[in-house]
Amino acid sequence: MSAATQRAGGGDDERRKQPLGSAVETALRRYLKDLDGHPPTELYEMVLCEVEQPLLRTVMQFTRGNQSLAAQILGLNRSTLRKKLAKYGLGR
Repeated sequence: MSAATQRAGGGDDERRKQPLGSAVETALRRYLKDLDGHPPTELYEMVLCEVEQPLLRTVMQFTRGNQSLAAQILGLNRSTLRKKLAKYGLGR
C-alpha cells in the first residue's frame, strides 16, 4: 500500500464493495422511509453537508493540511476551499 493510500485511510480491505453513489442512494431511501410520511425539508443542503464535510476532512488529512494541494485535488480555488473549511469548522 502506498504512503498516500495509508494517509487517506484506504486500502483494499477497507474499500466499500458498494460504489459511493449506491451507498448514498441506500442511505437516502432509509432516511426517507424513517420519516414515516413526514415531508423532508432542505434535503439537498442536508445531503451536501453530510458528504462535503467528510470529503473535506479526508482530503485535508491526506494533504497534511496543505490547502493549495487540497484545492487542486478537489478542483476548487483556494478561496472557495477556505470558505468551505470555515463553514464546517475544519480550518486551522
